[in-house]
Amino acid sequence: MSKTQKIALNGALAALAMILSYVEMQIPAFFAVPGVKLGLTNIVVLVALYVLGEKNAFFINVVRIVVVSILFGNIMGFAFSIAGGMLSTFVMILLKRTLRFSIAGVSVAGGITHNVGQIIVAMILLNTKAIIWYLPVLWISGIVSGAVIGIVGALVCSRIVIKE
Repeated sequence: MSKTQKIALNGALAALAMILSYVEMQIPAFFAVPGVKLGLTNIVVLVALYVLGEKNAFFINVVRIVVVSILFGNIMGFAFSIAGGMLSTFVMILLKRTLRFSIAGVSVAGGITHNVGQIIVAMILLNTKAIIWYLPVLWISGIVSGAVIGIVGALVCSRIVIKE
């Protein structure tokens, strides 16, 4: 893949991640549980990680979080998104490097650690440890959505053909 093609694909994936973030904001919560989301943008991060590499996946996720926070969010939303997004991206990169996990397994770990990052930020901002009891609910949603998103991400990756 040429440098120009890689730049174009990075831009297209970053734009897609932003669109999916916006779409996900429009979907009402499935449960009466705040913070439970599908994680649609993780499809893009997974594809970038497996097709373009670690740096590109990290870059796309940072750009998505910053731009979406500026356009549609606030400083609190940014704090939660950056903590969850960066922690999950680092964990997914590390697990991918081990070559022991499928894309779905990497995605599940990303979903779980995204929630851990957000709970850590909530504990700091709210100055309470009591919110940690919310983690099991978020872990269940992270496992389920991570598995579904991982399966979709694996299907997308298997269909992407890169011509040199």
